[in-house]
Amino acid sequence: MKIVKKLILSLFISYSAFAGTIYDFKIKGAKGETLDFNSFKGKPILIVNIATRCGYTGQLEGLENIYQKYKKKNLVVLGVPSNDFGGQTPEGDEDVVKFCKRSYGVNFPLTTKMVVTGDKKADVIKHIIGKSTHDQIKWNFEKFLFNKEGRLVKSFRSSTTPESKELKSAIDGVI
Repeated sequence: MKIVKKLILSLFISYSAFAGTIYDFKIKGAKGETLDFNSFKGKPILIVNIATRCGYTGQLEGLENIYQKYKKKNLVVLGVPSNDFGGQTPEGDEDVVKFCKRSYGVNFPLTTKMVVTGDKKADVIKHIIGKSTHDQIKWNFEKFLFNKEGRLVKSFRSSTTPESKELKSAIDGVI
């Protein structure tokens, strides 16, 4: 009987992570604020897992350019720092924000550092991966684009740069 209860609980937790839309989640921002995805309703969202010491870190500049170009059209760019890949984000939340601002002029919102791989990944990440064609996040700077209804439209691996035609075309399709 205990095994059945554990299985039912596990299925419920898994289902709740994959049900609904991105608007069902609230997470902590890097500055201690609550980021309620419900406040982004009706806006397209680009979520990117970021790092401060990665070969792809330079993409922060391109992400900021996208944010500046499309913010008047209500695009939300959200950076999710993670230390899961080679310890490439060892700083605390406050220092991540300072680094991103100082080095790349980042003004788009950042979350607190999150686990994006393995069994302990954040529920919002479980949801994103559950909606994606990716079975997992494989490296820093993977990108997930949601439409105005909060549904994932496309995911991009790290090698797809913010300047790529593929990403820009997908953004134009949800604006």
